Amino acid sequence: MSTEAPRHGDPADADRSALLHGYPGTRVDEASGVDGLLDARYPDVMAVLEGLGAAELAARAAAEQERREEAGVLFVATIAGVRVERPFPLDLVPRVIDAATWEHLARGAEQRARALNAFLADVYGDAVDPDRELPAIVAAGLVPVELIRATPGYRRVAAGVNPGAHPRAVVYGLDLLADEDGRFVVLEDNLQVPSGLAYALANRESMLRALPELVPLAEAIHSPDEAAPLLAAALRSCAPPDCPRAEPRLVVLSDGPQNAAWYEHRILAEHMAVDLVGAEDLVAFQGGIGQRTSTGEVRPVDVVYRRFGHDEMLDGSALGDLLVGAAQRGKVSICNAPGNGVADDKAVYAFVGPMIRFYLGEEPLLADVGTWVLGDPGQYGAVRGRMEQLVVKPVDGSGGEGVMIGPELTVDQVADLEQRVADRPGAFIAQDVVEFSTHPTLIPDAQPPLQPRRVDLRMFVVSGADGPVTLPAALSRVARGADGLLVNSSAGGGSKDTWILR
Repeated sequence: MSTEAPRHGDPADADRSALLHGYPGTRVDEASGVDGLLDARYPDVMAVLEGLGAAELAARAAAEQERREEAGVLFVATIAGVRVERPFPLDLVPRVIDAATWEHLARGAEQRARALNAFLADVYGDAVDPDRELPAIVAAGLVPVELIRATPGYRRVAAGVNPGAHPRAVVYGLDLLADEDGRFVVLEDNLQVPSGLAYALANRESMLRALPELVPLAEAIHSPDEAAPLLAAALRSCAPPDCPRAEPRLVVLSDGPQNAAWYEHRILAEHMAVDLVGAEDLVAFQGGIGQRTSTGEVRPVDVVYRRFGHDEMLDGSALGDLLVGAAQRGKVSICNAPGNGVADDKAVYAFVGPMIRFYLGEEPLLADVGTWVLGDPGQYGAVRGRMEQLVVKPVDGSGGEGVMIGPELTVDQVADLEQRVADRPGAFIAQDVVEFSTHPTLIPDAQPPLQPRRVDLRMFVVSGADGPVTLPAALSRVARGADGLLVNSSAGGGSKDTWILR
Protein backbone atom coordinates (compact mmCIF):
# COMPACT_ATOMS: atom_id res chain seq x y z
CA MET A 1 0.00 0.00 0.00
CA SER A 2 1.20 3.50 -0.81
CA THR A 3 1.37 6.39 1.64
CA GLU A 4 1.26 9.04 -1.09
CA ALA A 5 -1.49 11.63 -0.93
CA PRO A 6 -4.47 10.50 -3.02
CA ARG A 7 -4.87 12.05 -6.45
CA HIS A 8 -8.07 13.93 -7.06
CA GLY A 9 -10.08 13.95 -10.27
CA ASP A 10 -10.75 16.95 -12.50
CA PRO A 11 -13.27 19.64 -11.49
CA ALA A 12 -16.10 17.82 -13.26
CA ASP A 13 -15.76 15.09 -10.65
CA ALA A 14 -15.86 17.51 -7.71
CA ASP A 15 -18.16 15.44 -5.49
CA ARG A 16 -15.85 12.45 -5.60
CA SER A 17 -12.62 14.36 -4.99
CA ALA A 18 -14.13 16.58 -2.27
CA LEU A 19 -14.44 13.62 0.08
CA LEU A 20 -10.73 13.69 0.94
CA HIS A 21 -9.65 17.07 -0.36
CA GLY A 22 -9.04 19.45 2.52
CA TYR A 23 -9.45 16.89 5.30
CA PRO A 24 -8.20 18.68 8.44
CA GLY A 25 -5.84 15.97 9.60
CA THR A 26 -4.52 16.27 13.14
CA ARG A 27 -1.21 15.27 14.69
CA VAL A 28 -3.08 12.44 16.44
CA ASP A 29 -5.16 11.34 13.45
CA GLU A 30 -4.92 7.63 12.67
CA ALA A 31 -5.54 7.95 8.92
CA SER A 32 -4.22 11.32 7.78
CA GLY A 33 -1.79 13.67 9.48
CA VAL A 34 -1.42 17.42 9.19
CA ASP A 35 0.76 16.86 6.10
CA GLY A 36 -2.22 15.34 4.27
CA LEU A 37 -0.50 12.00 3.68
CA LEU A 38 -2.53 8.87 4.27
CA ASP A 39 -1.27 6.26 6.68
CA ALA A 40 -0.21 3.03 4.94
CA ARG A 41 -3.34 1.22 6.19
CA TYR A 42 -5.81 3.50 4.44
CA PRO A 43 -5.25 4.23 0.71
CA ASP A 44 -7.26 1.23 -0.53
CA VAL A 45 -10.18 1.92 1.81
CA MET A 46 -10.21 5.61 1.03
CA ALA A 47 -10.02 4.98 -2.70
CA VAL A 48 -13.27 2.98 -2.49
CA LEU A 49 -15.01 5.64 -0.40
CA GLU A 50 -13.81 8.48 -2.58
CA GLY A 51 -15.02 6.62 -5.66
CA LEU A 52 -18.53 6.65 -4.20
CA GLY A 53 -18.50 10.30 -3.13
CA ALA A 54 -19.96 12.09 -0.14
CA ALA A 55 -23.57 12.22 -1.32
CA GLU A 56 -23.72 8.49 -2.05
CA LEU A 57 -22.03 7.62 1.25
CA ALA A 58 -24.50 9.79 3.17
CA ALA A 59 -27.44 8.16 1.40
CA ARG A 60 -26.16 4.67 2.13
CA ALA A 61 -25.44 5.55 5.75
CA ALA A 62 -28.99 6.84 6.23
CA ALA A 63 -30.50 3.76 4.58
CA GLU A 64 -28.38 1.43 6.72
CA GLN A 65 -29.39 3.21 9.91
CA GLU A 66 -33.03 2.59 8.97
CA ARG A 67 -32.27 -1.09 8.41
CA ARG A 68 -30.51 -1.27 11.78
CA GLU A 69 -33.49 0.29 13.50
CA GLU A 70 -35.85 -2.20 11.87
CA ALA A 71 -33.55 -5.05 12.96
CA GLY A 72 -33.52 -3.76 16.55
CA VAL A 73 -29.85 -2.74 16.65
CA LEU A 74 -30.68 -0.35 19.46
CA PHE A 75 -29.00 1.07 22.55
CA VAL A 76 -30.23 3.34 25.35
CA ALA A 77 -28.19 6.55 25.46
CA THR A 78 -28.35 9.61 27.71
CA ILE A 79 -28.43 12.73 25.53
CA ALA A 80 -28.86 16.18 27.10
CA GLY A 81 -29.81 14.44 30.33
CA VAL A 82 -32.58 12.37 28.77
CA ARG A 83 -32.46 8.58 28.32
CA VAL A 84 -33.53 7.65 24.80
CA GLU A 85 -33.56 4.40 22.84
CA ARG A 86 -32.09 4.87 19.40
CA PRO A 87 -30.41 2.95 16.60
CA PHE A 88 -26.80 2.27 17.53
CA PRO A 89 -24.98 4.78 15.29
CA LEU A 90 -22.47 3.51 12.73
CA ASP A 91 -20.06 5.62 10.73
CA LEU A 92 -19.19 4.13 7.34
CA VAL A 93 -15.47 4.94 7.45
CA PRO A 94 -13.86 1.82 8.97
CA ARG A 95 -11.02 1.96 11.44
CA VAL A 96 -8.00 -0.20 10.50
CA ILE A 97 -5.60 -1.75 13.02
CA ASP A 98 -2.46 -3.45 11.67
CA ALA A 99 -1.55 -7.01 12.64
CA ALA A 100 1.52 -6.13 14.71
CA THR A 101 -0.36 -3.57 16.77
CA TRP A 102 -3.22 -6.01 17.36
CA GLU A 103 -0.85 -8.76 18.45
CA HIS A 104 0.71 -6.42 21.02
CA LEU A 105 -2.71 -5.28 22.27
CA ALA A 106 -3.95 -8.86 22.53
CA ARG A 107 -0.92 -9.96 24.56
CA GLY A 108 -1.34 -6.98 26.87
CA ALA A 109 -5.07 -7.55 27.27
CA GLU A 110 -4.55 -11.22 28.12
CA GLN A 111 -1.87 -10.26 30.64
CA ARG A 112 -4.31 -7.90 32.38
CA ALA A 113 -7.02 -10.58 32.35
CA ARG A 114 -4.70 -13.02 34.12
CA ALA A 115 -3.63 -10.47 36.72
CA LEU A 116 -7.13 -9.18 37.44
CA ASN A 117 -8.52 -12.68 37.83
CA ALA A 118 -5.64 -13.48 40.18
CA PHE A 119 -6.51 -10.36 42.17
CA LEU A 120 -10.16 -11.44 42.43
CA ALA A 121 -9.13 -14.92 43.60
CA ASP A 122 -6.78 -13.35 46.14
CA VAL A 123 -9.30 -10.81 47.43
CA TYR A 124 -12.09 -13.34 47.92
CA GLY A 125 -9.82 -16.13 49.13
CA ASP A 126 -9.74 -14.82 52.69
CA ALA A 127 -13.54 -14.98 52.88
CA VAL A 128 -13.48 -18.77 52.44
CA ASP A 129 -10.23 -19.38 54.33
CA PRO A 130 -10.66 -18.36 57.97
CA ASP A 131 -6.94 -18.76 58.65
CA ARG A 132 -5.98 -16.15 56.06
CA GLU A 133 -6.45 -12.68 57.47
CA LEU A 134 -5.46 -10.58 54.46
CA PRO A 135 -5.17 -10.99 50.69
CA ALA A 136 -1.57 -11.73 49.73
CA ILE A 137 -1.22 -8.50 47.75
CA VAL A 138 -2.29 -6.54 50.84
CA ALA A 139 0.06 -8.47 53.10
CA ALA A 140 2.87 -7.59 50.66
CA GLY A 141 2.10 -3.90 51.17
CA LEU A 142 1.13 -3.23 47.55
CA VAL A 143 -2.58 -2.44 47.92
CA PRO A 144 -4.13 -0.86 51.03
CA VAL A 145 -6.70 -3.11 52.67
CA GLU A 146 -8.86 -0.05 53.35
CA LEU A 147 -9.09 0.58 49.61
CA ILE A 148 -10.42 -2.92 48.95
CA ARG A 149 -12.86 -3.00 51.83
CA ALA A 150 -14.21 0.47 51.01
CA THR A 151 -14.73 -0.34 47.33
CA PRO A 152 -18.48 -0.45 46.55
CA GLY A 153 -17.90 -3.51 44.36
CA TYR A 154 -16.36 -5.58 47.14
CA ARG A 155 -19.02 -8.01 48.39
CA ARG A 156 -17.72 -10.52 50.91
CA VAL A 157 -20.85 -12.63 50.43
CA ALA A 158 -19.71 -13.23 46.84
CA ALA A 159 -16.89 -15.53 47.96
CA GLY A 160 -17.05 -19.13 46.84
CA VAL A 161 -19.35 -18.62 43.87
CA ASN A 162 -16.94 -19.93 41.21
CA PRO A 163 -17.00 -23.74 41.41
CA GLY A 164 -13.70 -25.38 40.61
CA ALA A 165 -11.88 -22.08 41.14
CA HIS A 166 -12.58 -21.09 37.54
CA PRO A 167 -11.86 -17.45 36.64
CA ARG A 168 -14.37 -15.10 38.19
CA ALA A 169 -14.22 -12.86 35.11
CA VAL A 170 -14.72 -15.21 32.17
CA VAL A 171 -15.55 -12.22 29.96
CA TYR A 172 -13.33 -9.16 30.33
CA GLY A 173 -13.62 -5.90 28.43
CA LEU A 174 -11.05 -3.13 28.41
CA ASP A 175 -11.15 0.34 26.91
CA LEU A 176 -8.07 1.83 25.30
CA LEU A 177 -7.00 5.14 23.77
CA ALA A 178 -4.19 5.84 21.32
CA ASP A 179 -2.24 8.78 22.76
CA GLU A 180 -0.34 11.56 21.02
CA ASP A 181 2.58 9.19 20.41
CA GLY A 182 0.33 6.55 18.84
CA ARG A 183 0.74 4.33 21.91
CA PHE A 184 -2.38 2.57 23.16
CA VAL A 185 -3.05 3.05 26.88
CA VAL A 186 -5.74 1.39 28.98
CA LEU A 187 -8.43 3.77 30.16
CA GLU A 188 -10.47 1.33 32.24
CA ASP A 189 -11.24 -2.32 32.90
CA ASN A 190 -14.67 -3.99 32.83
CA LEU A 191 -15.07 -7.27 34.71
CA GLN A 192 -18.74 -7.17 35.63
CA VAL A 193 -20.99 -7.15 32.55
CA PRO A 194 -18.88 -5.79 29.65
CA SER A 195 -21.01 -5.06 26.60
CA GLY A 196 -20.36 -4.22 22.96
CA LEU A 197 -19.48 -7.54 21.30
CA ALA A 198 -22.80 -7.96 19.50
CA TYR A 199 -22.57 -4.40 18.22
CA ALA A 200 -19.14 -5.19 16.76
CA LEU A 201 -20.75 -8.12 14.93
CA ALA A 202 -23.60 -5.92 13.71
CA ASN A 203 -21.18 -3.25 12.52
CA ARG A 204 -19.35 -5.65 10.21
CA GLU A 205 -22.62 -6.96 8.81
CA SER A 206 -23.84 -3.41 8.22
CA MET A 207 -20.62 -2.24 6.61
CA LEU A 208 -20.48 -5.00 4.03
CA ARG A 209 -24.18 -4.65 3.30
CA ALA A 210 -24.02 -0.87 2.89
CA LEU A 211 -20.68 -0.88 1.05
CA PRO A 212 -20.31 -4.12 -0.93
CA GLU A 213 -17.45 -2.41 -2.74
CA LEU A 214 -15.36 -3.09 0.40
CA VAL A 215 -15.95 -6.86 0.35
CA PRO A 216 -12.73 -7.67 -1.59
CA LEU A 217 -10.68 -5.72 0.97
CA ALA A 218 -12.38 -7.55 3.84
CA GLU A 219 -10.61 -10.76 2.84
CA ALA A 220 -7.47 -9.36 4.51
CA ILE A 221 -9.09 -8.81 7.91
CA HIS A 222 -10.28 -11.02 10.76
CA SER A 223 -13.94 -11.97 10.75
CA PRO A 224 -15.76 -11.10 14.00
CA ASP A 225 -17.89 -14.19 13.41
CA GLU A 226 -15.05 -16.16 15.03
CA ALA A 227 -15.84 -14.46 18.36
CA ALA A 228 -19.12 -16.13 19.39
CA PRO A 229 -17.81 -19.71 19.21
CA LEU A 230 -14.79 -18.70 21.30
CA LEU A 231 -17.10 -17.03 23.83
CA ALA A 232 -19.35 -20.09 24.07
CA ALA A 233 -16.38 -22.45 24.45
CA ALA A 234 -14.89 -20.35 27.27
CA LEU A 235 -18.21 -20.18 29.12
CA ARG A 236 -18.81 -23.93 28.83
CA SER A 237 -15.26 -24.72 29.95
CA CYS A 238 -16.06 -23.03 33.28
CA ALA A 239 -18.89 -25.42 34.14
CA PRO A 240 -18.79 -26.98 37.64
CA PRO A 241 -16.22 -29.80 37.93
CA ASP A 242 -18.87 -32.49 38.52
CA CYS A 243 -21.03 -31.48 35.56
CA PRO A 244 -22.49 -34.77 34.23
CA ARG A 245 -22.81 -33.55 30.62
CA ALA A 246 -20.02 -33.80 28.05
CA GLU A 247 -21.22 -30.47 26.67
CA PRO A 248 -22.36 -28.32 29.59
CA ARG A 249 -25.72 -26.63 29.07
CA LEU A 250 -25.33 -22.87 28.75
CA VAL A 251 -28.00 -20.14 28.88
CA VAL A 252 -27.88 -16.34 28.58
CA LEU A 253 -29.70 -14.66 31.47
CA SER A 254 -31.29 -11.26 30.73
CA ASP A 255 -33.54 -8.88 32.59
CA GLY A 256 -35.41 -8.13 29.38
CA PRO A 257 -36.10 -5.26 26.97
CA GLN A 258 -35.58 -2.54 29.59
CA ASN A 259 -31.86 -3.31 29.56
CA ALA A 260 -29.81 -0.84 27.50
CA ALA A 261 -28.07 -3.75 25.75
CA TRP A 262 -31.14 -5.95 25.18
CA TYR A 263 -30.17 -6.28 21.53
CA GLU A 264 -26.82 -7.74 22.56
CA HIS A 265 -28.42 -10.30 24.86
CA ARG A 266 -30.57 -11.62 22.02
CA ILE A 267 -27.83 -11.62 19.40
CA LEU A 268 -25.19 -13.35 21.52
CA ALA A 269 -27.65 -16.07 22.51
CA GLU A 270 -28.52 -16.52 18.84
CA HIS A 271 -24.87 -16.64 17.71
CA MET A 272 -23.96 -19.13 20.43
CA ALA A 273 -27.10 -21.20 19.64
CA VAL A 274 -28.24 -21.20 23.28
CA ASP A 275 -31.45 -20.16 25.03
CA LEU A 276 -32.09 -16.63 26.23
CA VAL A 277 -33.85 -16.81 29.61
CA GLY A 278 -35.32 -14.50 32.23
CA ALA A 279 -35.56 -14.87 35.99
CA GLU A 280 -39.00 -16.44 35.66
CA ASP A 281 -37.55 -19.28 33.56
CA LEU A 282 -35.07 -20.53 36.19
CA VAL A 283 -36.10 -22.97 38.93
CA ALA A 284 -34.46 -25.26 41.47
CA PHE A 285 -33.76 -28.60 39.80
CA GLN A 286 -31.89 -31.71 40.97
CA GLY A 287 -29.98 -29.74 43.61
CA GLY A 288 -28.94 -27.14 41.06
CA ILE A 289 -30.65 -24.96 38.45
CA GLY A 290 -33.14 -25.82 35.74
CA GLN A 291 -34.83 -23.95 32.91
CA ARG A 292 -38.58 -24.31 32.59
CA THR A 293 -39.48 -24.26 28.91
CA SER A 294 -42.70 -23.07 27.30
CA THR A 295 -43.95 -26.67 27.24
CA GLY A 296 -43.44 -27.06 30.99
CA GLU A 297 -40.36 -29.25 30.62
CA VAL A 298 -37.43 -28.50 32.95
CA ARG A 299 -33.94 -28.77 31.47
CA PRO A 300 -30.75 -28.68 33.56
CA VAL A 301 -28.53 -25.58 33.41
CA ASP A 302 -24.80 -25.79 34.08
CA VAL A 303 -23.56 -22.31 33.13
CA VAL A 304 -25.46 -19.01 33.39
CA TYR A 305 -24.02 -16.14 31.35
CA ARG A 306 -25.64 -13.27 33.22
CA ARG A 307 -26.09 -10.03 31.31
CA PHE A 308 -27.65 -7.60 33.73
CA GLY A 309 -26.92 -5.40 36.68
CA HIS A 310 -23.92 -5.38 38.86
CA ASP A 311 -24.65 -7.38 41.97
CA GLU A 312 -28.41 -7.33 42.51
CA MET A 313 -28.38 -11.09 42.93
CA LEU A 314 -26.41 -10.70 46.16
CA ASP A 315 -29.14 -8.60 47.76
CA GLY A 316 -31.57 -11.33 48.79
CA SER A 317 -33.77 -11.61 45.72
CA ALA A 318 -35.38 -14.96 44.96
CA LEU A 319 -33.32 -15.29 41.79
CA GLY A 320 -30.14 -14.34 43.62
CA ASP A 321 -30.72 -16.82 46.42
CA LEU A 322 -31.42 -19.53 43.86
CA LEU A 323 -28.34 -18.87 41.70
CA VAL A 324 -25.83 -17.96 44.39
CA GLY A 325 -26.86 -20.90 46.55
CA ALA A 326 -26.48 -23.33 43.65
CA ALA A 327 -23.10 -21.82 42.74
CA GLN A 328 -21.81 -22.11 46.31
CA ARG A 329 -22.88 -25.78 46.30
CA GLY A 330 -20.89 -26.31 43.11
CA LYS A 331 -23.95 -26.98 40.94
CA VAL A 332 -23.89 -24.04 38.52
CA SER A 333 -21.38 -21.47 37.29
CA ILE A 334 -22.35 -17.80 37.08
CA CYS A 335 -20.37 -15.89 34.47
CA ASN A 336 -19.29 -13.31 35.30
CA ALA A 337 -19.33 -13.99 39.03
CA PRO A 338 -21.00 -11.40 41.26
CA GLY A 339 -18.58 -9.33 43.32
CA ASN A 340 -16.22 -8.54 40.45
CA GLY A 341 -16.78 -4.80 40.88
CA VAL A 342 -13.85 -4.71 43.30
CA ALA A 343 -11.51 -5.33 40.34
CA ASP A 344 -12.84 -2.72 37.94
CA ASP A 345 -13.29 0.02 40.53
CA LYS A 346 -11.65 3.19 39.22
CA ALA A 347 -9.44 3.51 42.30
CA VAL A 348 -8.27 -0.11 42.07
CA TYR A 349 -7.39 0.54 38.40
CA ALA A 350 -4.38 2.50 39.60
CA PHE A 351 -2.92 -0.71 41.05
CA VAL A 352 -3.15 -3.00 38.01
CA GLY A 353 0.52 -2.48 37.17
CA PRO A 354 1.62 -3.67 40.64
CA MET A 355 -0.83 -6.59 40.32
CA ILE A 356 0.84 -7.74 37.10
CA ARG A 357 4.28 -7.61 38.71
CA PHE A 358 3.09 -9.31 41.93
CA TYR A 359 0.94 -12.13 40.55
CA LEU A 360 2.66 -12.78 37.21
CA GLY A 361 6.24 -11.64 37.76
CA GLU A 362 6.04 -9.66 34.51
CA GLU A 363 6.27 -6.06 33.43
CA PRO A 364 2.98 -4.58 32.15
CA LEU A 365 2.71 -4.65 28.37
CA LEU A 366 0.09 -1.91 28.28
CA ALA A 367 0.42 1.42 30.05
CA ASP A 368 -2.27 3.09 32.17
CA VAL A 369 -3.43 6.70 32.23
CA GLY A 370 -1.86 8.76 35.02
CA THR A 371 -4.29 8.40 37.94
CA TRP A 372 -4.68 9.94 41.40
CA VAL A 373 -6.69 8.02 44.01
CA LEU A 374 -8.30 10.92 45.86
CA GLY A 375 -9.11 8.82 48.91
CA ASP A 376 -5.37 8.93 49.60
CA PRO A 377 -4.65 12.28 51.30
CA GLY A 378 -1.24 12.59 49.68
CA GLN A 379 -2.53 11.97 46.18
CA TYR A 380 -5.52 14.26 46.74
CA GLY A 381 -3.20 17.00 47.96
CA ALA A 382 -1.20 16.72 44.73
CA VAL A 383 -4.19 17.70 42.59
CA ARG A 384 -6.36 19.76 44.93
CA GLY A 385 -7.23 23.08 43.33
CA ARG A 386 -6.53 22.07 39.73
CA MET A 387 -9.52 19.96 38.78
CA GLU A 388 -9.97 22.13 35.69
CA GLN A 389 -6.92 20.36 34.22
CA LEU A 390 -8.06 16.79 34.89
CA VAL A 391 -10.74 14.21 34.23
CA VAL A 392 -12.59 13.30 37.43
CA LYS A 393 -14.52 10.03 37.73
CA PRO A 394 -16.63 8.38 40.43
CA VAL A 395 -14.85 5.21 41.52
CA ASP A 396 -17.90 3.00 40.90
CA GLY A 397 -19.12 4.67 37.71
CA SER A 398 -19.63 2.99 34.33
CA GLY A 399 -20.65 3.97 30.81
CA GLY A 400 -19.28 7.48 31.23
CA GLU A 401 -21.81 8.27 33.95
CA GLY A 402 -20.61 10.99 36.30
CA VAL A 403 -17.40 11.67 34.36
CA MET A 404 -16.36 15.33 34.54
CA ILE A 405 -13.81 16.63 32.04
CA GLY A 406 -12.13 19.62 33.66
CA PRO A 407 -11.14 21.54 30.50
CA GLU A 408 -14.77 21.44 29.30
CA LEU A 409 -16.25 22.86 32.53
CA THR A 410 -17.17 26.46 33.34
CA VAL A 411 -15.61 28.28 36.27
CA ASP A 412 -18.73 27.66 38.37
CA GLN A 413 -18.80 23.98 37.43
CA VAL A 414 -15.15 23.58 38.43
CA ALA A 415 -15.88 25.19 41.80
CA ASP A 416 -18.81 22.82 42.31
CA LEU A 417 -16.61 19.86 41.37
CA GLU A 418 -13.87 20.92 43.79
CA GLN A 419 -16.46 21.07 46.58
CA ARG A 420 -17.97 17.68 45.74
CA VAL A 421 -14.54 16.07 45.78
CA ALA A 422 -13.64 17.83 49.03
CA ASP A 423 -16.82 16.48 50.65
CA ARG A 424 -16.13 12.85 49.60
CA PRO A 425 -12.60 12.46 48.20
CA GLY A 426 -12.72 8.67 48.45
CA ALA A 427 -15.60 8.58 45.97
CA PHE A 428 -13.45 9.90 43.10
CA ILE A 429 -10.27 9.49 41.13
CA ALA A 430 -8.60 12.06 38.89
CA GLN A 431 -6.76 11.31 35.66
CA ASP A 432 -4.63 13.15 33.17
CA VAL A 433 -6.43 14.38 30.07
CA VAL A 434 -5.15 12.23 27.22
CA GLU A 435 -4.82 13.87 23.81
CA PHE A 436 -6.16 10.75 22.14
CA SER A 437 -6.49 9.90 18.48
CA THR A 438 -8.96 11.10 15.90
CA HIS A 439 -10.31 9.32 12.85
CA PRO A 440 -12.01 10.48 9.63
CA THR A 441 -15.77 10.40 10.19
CA LEU A 442 -18.54 11.21 7.73
CA ILE A 443 -20.35 14.47 8.62
CA PRO A 444 -22.57 15.02 5.54
CA ASP A 445 -23.26 18.72 6.11
CA ALA A 446 -19.63 19.64 6.78
CA GLN A 447 -16.99 20.84 4.35
CA PRO A 448 -15.10 18.70 3.73
CA PRO A 449 -17.56 15.89 4.51
CA LEU A 450 -14.92 13.86 6.34
CA GLN A 451 -14.06 15.38 9.71
CA PRO A 452 -11.78 14.18 12.54
CA ARG A 453 -13.57 12.75 15.58
CA ARG A 454 -12.11 11.16 18.73
CA VAL A 455 -12.17 7.35 18.91
CA ASP A 456 -11.53 4.74 21.57
CA LEU A 457 -11.27 0.96 21.39
CA ARG A 458 -13.07 -1.71 23.39
CA MET A 459 -11.48 -5.16 23.30
CA PHE A 460 -12.79 -8.43 24.71
CA VAL A 461 -10.90 -11.29 26.37
CA VAL A 462 -12.45 -14.61 27.41
CA SER A 463 -10.77 -16.65 30.15
CA GLY A 464 -11.72 -20.30 29.98
CA ALA A 465 -10.10 -23.39 31.39
CA ASP A 466 -7.17 -23.03 28.96
CA GLY A 467 -6.39 -19.42 29.82
CA PRO A 468 -7.28 -16.05 28.31
CA VAL A 469 -7.95 -15.54 24.60
CA THR A 470 -8.54 -12.18 22.91
CA LEU A 471 -11.61 -12.24 20.70
CA PRO A 472 -11.02 -11.20 17.06
CA ALA A 473 -13.62 -8.45 17.29
CA ALA A 474 -13.43 -4.96 18.75
CA LEU A 475 -15.73 -1.97 19.04
CA SER A 476 -14.47 1.48 18.10
CA ARG A 477 -16.59 4.23 19.61
CA VAL A 478 -16.70 7.79 18.25
CA ALA A 479 -17.33 11.11 19.99
CA ARG A 480 -20.38 13.05 18.80
CA GLY A 481 -18.89 16.52 18.58
CA ALA A 482 -15.80 18.04 17.00
CA ASP A 483 -14.27 18.78 20.40
CA GLY A 484 -15.89 15.92 22.30
CA LEU A 485 -13.79 13.66 24.50
CA LEU A 486 -16.59 11.38 25.72
CA VAL A 487 -17.16 8.46 23.34
CA ASN A 488 -19.25 6.11 25.52
CA SER A 489 -22.25 4.57 23.78
CA SER A 490 -24.44 5.22 26.82
CA ALA A 491 -23.54 8.91 26.55
CA GLY A 492 -24.61 9.05 22.90
CA GLY A 493 -21.37 8.25 21.10
CA GLY A 494 -21.32 6.56 17.72
CA SER A 495 -19.28 3.61 16.44
CA LYS A 496 -17.12 2.32 13.63
CA ASP A 497 -16.44 -1.08 12.16
CA THR A 498 -12.99 -2.13 13.37
CA TRP A 499 -10.81 -3.87 10.79
CA ILE A 500 -8.09 -6.03 12.31
CA LEU A 501 -5.56 -6.93 9.63
CA ARG A 502 -4.36 -10.54 9.47
